[in-house]
Amino acid sequence: MKSARLFLFALAASHLAQASEVTLTLPPESGVYKAAPGVELAAANCLMCHSTEYVSSQPPMPRKFWEASVKKMKDKFGAPTPDAQMAALIDYLTTNYGVPEK
Repeated sequence: MKSARLFLFALAASHLAQASEVTLTLPPESGVYKAAPGVELAAANCLMCHSTEYVSSQPPMPRKFWEASVKKMKDKFGAPTPDAQMAALIDYLTTNYGVPEK
C-alpha cells in the first residue's frame, strides 16, 4: 500500500513538473452604463468586480431591490462604496435600471 501511494505521488509530481503556463485572454469590456447623473459612481464602485451587463441584464426592479443589492455588495463582498455615496448610487441604479416609483 505504501509503495502504491509513493508511485501515485511520483506520478503526480512528474505531471506537475511537465505542466506549462496557461494564459487566458478575456475579451475587452465593451458595455457601458447609461450616461446619467451618478454614472461615475457605478463605474467606480461596480466595474472593479463585474461587467456592466451584470446590472443591465437584471429585470427592472424597484428601489428596495437596488438598495439591498448595493448593501449586499458593500457588506458581503467588500465594495468600497463610501456611506455618503450609497444613496446617489442607488438613485442612479433605480432611475436607469429600475421601475418607476408610484
